[in-house]
Formats: sequence, structure tokens, C-alpha cells
Amino acid sequence: HSTSRRQRQMCIRDRFWKVLLLSVAVVWGYSFTTMKDALDTIPVFELLYVRFLPAALVMFFIFHKRIIAHLNARNLIVGLGMGALMWAAYALQTVGLAHTTAGKNAFLTGTYCIVVPFASYFLSGEKLTRYNLGAALLCLAGIGLVALDSVEFNIGDVITLAGAVFFAIQMAVTAKYGRKMDINVITFWMFVGNGVLSLATSLLFETQAPLSVWTPSFISAMAFLSVGCTCAALLIQNVGLAHVSASTGSLLLSMESPSGVLFSVLLMGEALTSRLLAGFALIFLSIILSETHFNFLRRKSHPQL
Repeated sequence: HSTSRRQRQMCIRDRFWKVLLLSVAVVWGYSFTTMKDALDTIPVFELLYVRFLPAALVMFFIFHKRIIAHLNARNLIVGLGMGALMWAAYALQTVGLAHTTAGKNAFLTGTYCIVVPFASYFLSGEKLTRYNLGAALLCLAGIGLVALDSVEFNIGDVITLAGAVFFAIQMAVTAKYGRKMDINVITFWMFVGNGVLSLATSLLFETQAPLSVWTPSFISAMAFLSVGCTCAALLIQNVGLAHVSASTGSLLLSMESPSGVLFSVLLMGEALTSRLLAGFALIFLSIILSETHFNFLRRKSHPQL
């Protein structure tokens, strides 16, 4: 009985983290239009350090005792390394977004769900199954139907695709070390690393936006991106990846793309076409495949009397 109770508790915890990861994807999907609007006001790397440095301050305020107690070379190297990977990923995604459509950027970013199982296999030895790959391919096909208006590639698409590879590596690294180390501490150093690299890049290569753009509404939008979409969402992502497989986690997080389109339908009047419905159906099937392996379709063998 105690074994079955533990199994039920583990199953409940597993589902809890999966629901949280899916919630993060929904928040990120909602944030796509905010990001696109922000890029019309401030340059790429200024947007990134405005997101990540305040997020680091919030993390330090909440977890300063842990961060100070675990101030050592290993946490610094892993956390700052994760920050460098995320800086590269976000930088490439955001630069790509400035040169392509929001839909294509969302679709190509979502291709990390294909790369993560392979990255986790090489980094952590996480089992690579046909169900992982099949679910990722189904999901990618669904995201393509939902997000793509055309298949023409430009330089922004190529840059976005490179960013997806860095997102995949960062997720695989987070899944590996998040199970062994204090995830709150290394997430703080990840924010610091990303924020400092973004600040340095911005000061070297960009002209800072004038103070006049910092209206109350714009500050509110940046606070939403920094505290909600960065500090809270990425912390939940990192903790979630420490509790579920990287392949499943990346599949759930890739829902940010279709959720972004869904918010466009619900809030901005975008038409709900048959192509969108087919895409949502494929994405739903990919999650069912990942979670059940379609076991319910197989005939149960009955023991012979």
C-alpha cells in the first residue's frame, strides 16, 4: 500500500509540474505581441537587459539567503553558463523577430522540441524513444499549420532557427543540473549572466532609447515581461525541467507558439480557419502521444483460461 501511495503521489507531482510548464507556455504565447511592440520602441539587447537584470534583482530579494550560502565556483559556472546559452538563444530569437513575422518566429523557435531529446540524450543519457520523436514531429507539424503563412525563408528565419538550437541546449543543461543543484540559485546566476551580457552588448553596439519612450504604459509592459514572463516563468520552467523529462518539458513549453496564435484569435479578431483547427488538433495529438503512447488504442490481451 505504501508503494502504491508513493506512486500516486509521484504521478500527482508529475502532472502538477506538467500543468505549470503548460501554463508558462501560455504566458509566453500571450507575451509575443508585447515583445513585437517593444522592439518598435527600444533595440534588441536593451530589451533583453531590461528583462533580465530586474528579474535577477527580484530573485535575489526572494532567495538571497540561499544564493549567499551557495556562493561557490560550481554554481557560478553552471548558472552563468546557462545564462550565456540563454543570452545567445534570446538574442538570436529577438534579432530574428525584428526581421521576420511573429508567426514564423514562433514556429521556428518551437523547433527546439525536436532538438531537446537529442541534446538530453548526449548530455544526460536520457532515453531517446520513438514516442518522443513522433510527438515532437507531430507537434512541429501542428505549429507549422498554426503559425506559418508562407514557407519562404529569409535571414530572420535562419537567425531564429539558430536561436532554437541554443534554447534546446539550455533546456537540456537545465534538466541535467537542476536535479543535482539548487535550481533557484543557478536560475539567479542565469539571469545575471544573461542580463550582464545583454547590457554589455547593448552599450557597445546600440543607441539607447530616449527617456521619453518610458511612459507609464511602456513601463508596465516591461514589468510584465521582466517579472511575469522572465522571473516567474523561467523559474517555473527551470524547476519543472528538474522534475519531468526534458523531452516532455520541451514539448509542453513549445505550446507557446499555438497559444500565441490562439490569443490572436480570441483578443485581436484573427480568423479561426480550418488550417488553424487542423494545427491545434495535431498539437493536441502530440501531447496525447507523449503522455499515453496511444496505449488506449491497443487491444488488451486476456489470459487464456
